[in-house]
Amino acid sequence: MKVVCSRYAQLINKKYSRSGTLWERRHKASAVDADSYLLKCYRYIELNPVAANMVSRPEEYVWSSHHANAWGDVDSTLTPHASYLGLGRNKEQRLWNYRELFSSALSPEDIHEFREAAHYSMPVGTDYFKQQIESKLGRKLGYRGRGRPAKLAD
Repeated sequence: MKVVCSRYAQLINKKYSRSGTLWERRHKASAVDADSYLLKCYRYIELNPVAANMVSRPEEYVWSSHHANAWGDVDSTLTPHASYLGLGRNKEQRLWNYRELFSSALSPEDIHEFREAAHYSMPVGTDYFKQQIESKLGRKLGYRGRGRPAKLAD
């Protein structure tokens, strides 16, 4: 795989007159508790271009899923989640209710939680959700310091 990725990088670099690696950092992902956090996560993602002062409203950002979720634009790359479908009995109701989610800002605590989760690839959700993950993994979640664990005294 290393050779394949290396050759692919060389091909792309030559084609687009660039240099360096194609993927600078490792991919980070976080499990999200769909029952209580998924729609907040949608809001966080779709409001990122607004927070970055790239646009003044989420629908102004061309690459956003907000066009489909809030205004009903057809996007074949999206599959509606059950939490989204639960916003209304029909498409018009869902679109209206989704837009209403954006009438209030996310709390600073929610923003902080999403940023921390993304940075450390940690799950986002209730304590119960996190406990379920810990139970399935058989270990505690959390950031551990770098390096070798300290030796236990005899």
